[in-house]
Amino acid sequence: MTKEDINKLLKQEAEAILNIPVSGEFEKAIALIVEQIHKKKGKLVTSGMGKAGQIAMNIATTFSSTGTPSVFLHASEAQHGDLGLLQENDLLLLISNSGKTNEIIQLVELARILYLDIKYILITANVESPLAKEAQAKLFTGNPPEVCPLGLSPTTSTTMMTVIGDVLVVGTMKAIGFTNEEYAKRHHGGYLGQKSRSLFE
Repeated sequence: MTKEDINKLLKQEAEAILNIPVSGEFEKAIALIVEQIHKKKGKLVTSGMGKAGQIAMNIATTFSSTGTPSVFLHASEAQHGDLGLLQENDLLLLISNSGKTNEIIQLVELARILYLDIKYILITANVESPLAKEAQAKLFTGNPPEVCPLGLSPTTSTTMMTVIGDVLVVGTMKAIGFTNEEYAKRHHGGYLGQKSRSLFE
C-alpha cells in the first residue's frame, strides 16, 4: 500500500465524518440521556451485533467514565436471561447499520415486554428502516461507502458510529457540567487518573 493510497483512504474517512447529517436529533438524543439517566436515575444500555456491538461496548464504557452510568447488553445473551439487567427508566442506545438487525429488533420487542414505554436512541445508516421508524431519536451516519476494497467489511461505517458516540458523550458531559474532579473519582488509576487529579489539586 503506497503513501498515496493511505492518504486517499484517510481523506475518504475524514470526508465521511464531515458529511454526517447534523440535525436536531442529536439534541433530542442528549436530552433523552439527561432526562432518563440524570433526572429519572435510570441507566444507558447500549447494544449492537458484530462490529456495531464492539462500538456499543466502547460507547458504554466512555459514558460510564464520564458520569453517565452505562452498560453494554449483548442482544443475543439478552434472550437467555441478561435482559434482566433492564430497570425502570433505563434508556437504550442501539447501533444497527442496516436498521433491521434481527437480534436488535427482537431486543426492543423483549424489552417492551418488561417495560412497555422503554425508549431508545438509534445510530443507523438506514433512514427508512423498521428500527429508525420507532426510535425516539435517530442519528444517521450518512451511509458512506466502506473504504474496504470489497465494499463489505465494516470500516467507514464503524468510524461513523464511533464519532456519533463521541458527540453524544461530549454533549452529555456539557449538559450535566461534568468536571475534572468527577472524572478523577471514576478513573483513579493510570495516566488519565493522575492527569485528571492534577487539574484540580
